Amino acid sequence: MAQQVKDKNHPPQSGIWARSIENLNPAYFALVMSTGIVSMAAHYQGFNMIAWILLGINIPAYIILWIMYIFRIFFFTRRFQEDFRDHTQGMGFFTCVAASGVLGSQILILTGAVTIATALWYVTITLWLCLIYGLFTGLITKEEKPSIARGINGGWLLAVVATQAVTVLSTAIAPDLPVYRETILFLAFNTWLFGGMLYIWIIGLIFYRYLFFHFSPQDLTPPYWINMGAVAITTLGGAGLIGQAAASGFLAELTPFLKGFTFFFWATATWWIPMLIILGIWRHGIRRFPLRYSPLFWGAVFPLGMYTVCTHRLADVTQAPVIDVIPARFVYIAMTAWLITFLGMVREIWSAQKIKQREKLDLDQIHANVDMVQRK
Repeated sequence: MAQQVKDKNHPPQSGIWARSIENLNPAYFALVMSTGIVSMAAHYQGFNMIAWILLGINIPAYIILWIMYIFRIFFFTRRFQEDFRDHTQGMGFFTCVAASGVLGSQILILTGAVTIATALWYVTITLWLCLIYGLFTGLITKEEKPSIARGINGGWLLAVVATQAVTVLSTAIAPDLPVYRETILFLAFNTWLFGGMLYIWIIGLIFYRYLFFHFSPQDLTPPYWINMGAVAITTLGGAGLIGQAAASGFLAELTPFLKGFTFFFWATATWWIPMLIILGIWRHGIRRFPLRYSPLFWGAVFPLGMYTVCTHRLADVTQAPVIDVIPARFVYIAMTAWLITFLGMVREIWSAQKIKQREKLDLDQIHANVDMVQRK
């Protein structure tokens, strides 16, 4: 019986798909997050064909990733549990929350399918509640914990991104659900406030780690771009609340507060961009750290698309001067980053398939040699 259970949780490792599922990065839903937000950025800037192509990619990607994650939970339970309670890996699971929220917003904006967007809203809230308490409880009660230098990175801010994904989708569907509009907007307002507070908590630890611990090129992983992306999606959530304020009694009275804090978050996101570019040049240009595809690079694409969208929406709802020219240019950076990362992913999958074929040929040759020896 024990052997049967072991085999169930640890199937043979010979297949490339089995290995891919076992080693699946918890943060791989960042692919859906990035594709969805770049699609919306393209839509807002008039690239509707690109927006629809990305939607056509995003829906199958979302479904395939859920299938892979479910298989991983069932067949590789121990690896899944280890990642869930790991300080450096666990926060990656928040990408499934953000991906559900971003996909819901993408579908609503491009197709107007309120029913599907509402279903994804329920999925987003359910996942958020499970993870925001499950993950943090697991890490708080963990017996052995790493130091701040080893345990914290930009990926921790995915908790903020997931929280604000609830805000963004809530403000998007509220007008289409007039009976529950005030309740949904009240929920959105509270998740926006909590997400902003959570950002301040976490970014303080990250900045402290930056300044007072040894910092090597290996430490500057792509998720550090979430430093900007988390506050950019907070800006988008605030812009959504401002846009709904005219139709909401309690939000109307809070409009000055909403505008002030939303610009506070936008200014913070803007400050991060040059800093992250400088650190990237230091990592790859000066320290010559190799630039090779990793699923974590989707965590760098997402902030670029999110900054484009949040700036567009902020300019739209506040009529602020100057900033309305930024999205029209930044969208090209976001789309280029998405394309480069997507091609890197395809190349990685192709290379893995070629390795699998080579291994099969080597195995067939070994079997042939064994058969020849046996016949002799």
